[in-house]
Amino acid sequence: MHYFMGIYDHPFELVASGKKTVEVRLFDRKRRKLKTGDLITFNKLTNPLEDVTVRIKDLTRFPTFKELYEAIPAKAVGAEGSSLEKMLEKTHTIYSPEKEQEWGTIAITIEKHDTD
Repeated sequence: MHYFMGIYDHPFELVASGKKTVEVRLFDRKRRKLKTGDLITFNKLTNPLEDVTVRIKDLTRFPTFKELYEAIPAKAVGAEGSSLEKMLEKTHTIYSPEKEQEWGTIAITIEKHDTD
């Protein structure tokens, strides 16, 4: 399958450069459909015509973002040099703690996919 997801500018640039190898999301209805080998096209939220396509290498579920960030290197999620507290604070501006508790989280390990 091929999925489409929006992504903020800085994470977009990190994915496009290959520096961000793990995308972090809620394990909501849409993410429950993901499978290893599927494609995701990330569209930059400020310019949806800019996109990058990746292939899913692995999917790892975690009950909370805290547990996810404790298990996955900060560099892989595009947060090199950030403290756990800062990473959680930033994530909770996107996903509320209530939604996190309701759905759980998922680490989507990705690799750039050559679309040519």
